[in-house]
Amino acid sequence: MSDESPEITTPLLHRHFEGWRHRLTTSLRLKTSLLSELSGAVGDLGTYIPIVLALTLVSHLDLSTTLIFTSLYNIASGILFGTPMPVQPMKSIAAVAVTETPHLTVNQIAAAGICTAAVLLFLGLTGLMSVLYRYLPLPVVRGVQLSQGLAFAFSAIKYIRYNQDFTTTTSTKTTDPRPWLGLDGLILALVFLLFLILTTGDGSTHESTTPIMPTNRRRVQQRLKILSAVPSALIVFVLGLILCFVRDPSIFNDIKFGPSRFHVLKITWDDFKVGFLRGAVPQIPLSVLNSVIAVCKLSGDLFPGTELSATKVSVSVGLMNLVGCWFGAMPVCHGAGGLAGQYRFGGRSGLSVVFLGLGKLILGLMFGNSFVRILSGFPVGILGVLLLFAGIELAMASRDMNSKEDSFVMLVCAAVSLTGSSAALGFGCGIVLYLVLKVREMDYWGFPFGKSRPEATGEDESLINP
Repeated sequence: MSDESPEITTPLLHRHFEGWRHRLTTSLRLKTSLLSELSGAVGDLGTYIPIVLALTLVSHLDLSTTLIFTSLYNIASGILFGTPMPVQPMKSIAAVAVTETPHLTVNQIAAAGICTAAVLLFLGLTGLMSVLYRYLPLPVVRGVQLSQGLAFAFSAIKYIRYNQDFTTTTSTKTTDPRPWLGLDGLILALVFLLFLILTTGDGSTHESTTPIMPTNRRRVQQRLKILSAVPSALIVFVLGLILCFVRDPSIFNDIKFGPSRFHVLKITWDDFKVGFLRGAVPQIPLSVLNSVIAVCKLSGDLFPGTELSATKVSVSVGLMNLVGCWFGAMPVCHGAGGLAGQYRFGGRSGLSVVFLGLGKLILGLMFGNSFVRILSGFPVGILGVLLLFAGIELAMASRDMNSKEDSFVMLVCAAVSLTGSSAALGFGCGIVLYLVLKVREMDYWGFPFGKSRPEATGEDESLINP
């Protein structure tokens, strides 16, 4: 028996190793230039940085732990999915933690993330998430995407036009207009906005498919191809980091090297009760809709033929938080807005988010919690510019609604979501509206309370239903 076991197990182990090697080479294969993937890697930081900064300053989140865990999430997501798959903060939990009083403690924030993750893991493992993904009407999903994209865009305009104070204990202040001049002035933000428009345009690729074209058009195509190859978002982000130190050189004195020590949180039953009722309840519908269903739909739109599995995405969100939240890491999910931002600035493969993960890991290990000192000096106007492009890219996913009925459902869903500040409310109204329109168009000949069938009255059915 012992002589045969190597002959049996070795091929199995070899095939297992070959399968993982094939997955790695497929997921991490460059689909564009290296600089484009690097630029796409920072495409979702317009939403990531403000929320992480607010949670760190207001709720005393451990930034070092969050950076390290989210870096591992990024690397694992890039390998597992093979396409850009962002790791974004759970926005409803963050909003409750920062804006409502009394503020959620770190333990309560973690408890909210664990409860949300448990629900998503259950929906994924039981297959219910796949059922929801398969049968939810596309116009309703597009309405959620449109509302989320426009919400990001509205926030981006506020970041650009008004001063923001993420250290406030109530809500972000947007009352003071941003000055025109200065290292975080309106002119600087507009210059970066113009730079991104000139380099990325509307986000389309510029690969020529026509073998014969006029000389002037060929020159234009070549120029657009060169401009689109510029790692614009990466350049903007690096310049923003440089401006942090130029604006406040004292940052150098406040930097302390090394990560913070890991520790397991002691979450009580009361923490779970408060975290579930105040944080998880509003977050669960948003996670189901935007973090799983919408991100899978958007991925299918952006990468035809590689539509993600709703089950796999749901399980991924569940596992990430069931591990990281116990150590005090920020609750996270996969957001459609982050995916739109990464795609908009050049991300086309899993390598893009792997680069982002490696960058976060280096920062978390090198600077630890002192990195919050750097982030607090990052020009908010530049973050607004990045967030604006991410929001518009997400909203443009709704352009495939060709019929008036589908557009009607989508716009009502988006309007309710925006005015009610709840994607779940807009989703519910969209589902009801979609069903009412379908009932309105139903044929009632077969119902007992309806008219007699044509066969019973002797009428020619072809005259009634031509």
